[in-house]
Amino acid sequence: MFEDKTLICKDCGNEFVFTAGEQEFFAEKGFTNEPQRCKACRDARKAASRSGRQTYKAVCAACGGEAIIPFQPREDRPVYCSECFAKMKEQD
Repeated sequence: MFEDKTLICKDCGNEFVFTAGEQEFFAEKGFTNEPQRCKACRDARKAASRSGRQTYKAVCAACGGEAIIPFQPREDRPVYCSECFAKMKEQD
């Protein structure tokens, strides 16, 4: 049904392949537009938007280690480091 397509990145001008699998995924999600940027340019764009985020340091409520979080901690709510948060998600 789908075949690989070669597209041109609108940022860097390089060719990239829009694979049949990616096209199928886009169709399942209801996306109607093809990607405009290659993976490297998409990743660079995401990284640039993330770099402007404010981060805060807090003490992990589970292990006592340092937690770097993207929101200002409140005294009435526990904060967890990435590792402890991942462990808690596995237990759910």
